[in-house]
Amino acid sequence: MTRPAIEVHVIADSTGDTAARVARAAAAQYADHDVRIMRHPRQSSMEGLEDSFSRMHPDQVRTVVFSTVVDETLRARVTQLCTDRGLAHADLLEPAVTALSAVTGQAPERVVRPVGVSEDYFKRVHAMEFAVANDDGNLSNHLDEADIVLIGVSRTGKTPLSMYLGYLGYRTANIPLVPGIAPPPELREVARWKLIGLTIDPERLQQIRGRRVRAMGSSGVHKDGYTELAQIFDELDEVGRIQRSLGCPLIDTTDLALEEAAGRVIEVVDRRREAAQGR
Repeated sequence: MTRPAIEVHVIADSTGDTAARVARAAAAQYADHDVRIMRHPRQSSMEGLEDSFSRMHPDQVRTVVFSTVVDETLRARVTQLCTDRGLAHADLLEPAVTALSAVTGQAPERVVRPVGVSEDYFKRVHAMEFAVANDDGNLSNHLDEADIVLIGVSRTGKTPLSMYLGYLGYRTANIPLVPGIAPPPELREVARWKLIGLTIDPERLQQIRGRRVRAMGSSGVHKDGYTELAQIFDELDEVGRIQRSLGCPLIDTTDLALEEAAGRVIEVVDRRREAAQGR
């Protein structure tokens, strides 16, 4: 049962992306609530703050304020407005700035700067381009250039997972394994710690493939057994043997959200890389 709605109002002096990401992460812990994220970006004046708060209606919907404001005067005003209106408030930036101040012994500059256009930003762009160029076995780069290589049968989530890992900065290639067809020889040459096998519950895979076939305008029955459960069991067994022969760990994507699957992939790859490098 869905509980009453909650509005998270993001007050930011830039785009509000940072606070919005935190809000989404926090909201994921309250899946039975309808959490709506409302942005009030590029706040640079008292008048702008007043206007933003005038659009909040805590008497009608439960309201929370997340803020990332660096200007001291505006930050204090956000806190005061929340206190005056009895609004729950999380100042997301200040604890981090305070911690850095304690370490550096320096006060923050309190200058609004865009976050993301940096070496890390371009690394992520390159990784996303790599994922697109090396999707579904269409390799535009040598596998040695990949940070992660995903292998599995069709519709186990290889492509969206590759793209998300690219967004996180990991150059990811994905290769489909098809029963009766030998895997690409490059898989035997790539460092084992880069390989991750994906698997999925057979009945869940049948449902996913059935929807795909119907979306393509078919009746849902393929002569090659693409959507037949018995054939899917055999397919997963054969591909599982290939994955084991390659020495790669398996991650079951059946009940995993994309973010959780990505987290597990990164954890396994990092651990295997360190072991391979003797650390």
